[in-house]
Amino acid sequence: MVRTLYDLAAKDPEMRFSPFCWRAKMALQHKGLDFETVPWRFTEKDVIARTGQGRVPVLVDDGRWVHDSWQIALYLDEAYPDRPLLMRNAAERAIARFVSSWCDQTLHPILRSTFLLNIYGVVADRDRAYFRESREKLFGGTLEELTLERSVGLKALAQALQPAEATLKVGRWLAGDAPSYADYSLFGSLQWGHVLGEEPIVIPDSGVGRWFERMLDLFDSYARQAARV
Repeated sequence: MVRTLYDLAAKDPEMRFSPFCWRAKMALQHKGLDFETVPWRFTEKDVIARTGQGRVPVLVDDGRWVHDSWQIALYLDEAYPDRPLLMRNAAERAIARFVSSWCDQTLHPILRSTFLLNIYGVVADRDRAYFRESREKLFGGTLEELTLERSVGLKALAQALQPAEATLKVGRWLAGDAPSYADYSLFGSLQWGHVLGEEPIVIPDSGVGRWFERMLDLFDSYARQAARV
């Protein structure tokens, strides 16, 4: 059985930068499930119309379509309880949900503002007009006006990451003695900027920086190889 994950791609089909898709890919790797990714672009909403919405990741598993990275994680643990669990109990689910929400609401606005023009620069040609129009309408300004100077954005990111830094200075993983979905949630967010940026977005010799390297090395360096970083 071939599982399919629709995965946001740039003009270069090998460049995958969606934080939510990275969460789903790391979750599938954690479960040890075979899957193939299909490059998907912003204007290909018809391809995933069956889900009733227009965003990826979308997982197709034995005819079942599941969208949204959090729902995919819940589905994988429910459908494959005999494989390593992403969240082993209610406490880990609560921690993972908190980390996911924190990333979405605190880190993503900073990362988006820092790399908005980078995204525009790498999206497929047919996506460029859609991306500019939709983002400028949503956020109320031109892409150029909305984009932070890189140094300003990374300084804000470092400040926002302090809760994770305090945790990862004393522990290897966010929720215990092994990586779990909480780690994949934060990793997906930072991988977003890591793929799009030309330089490291976290301080290498820091708790978060060392943890990020460990994340890149998981599953035979899957994330490092898949992102070509």
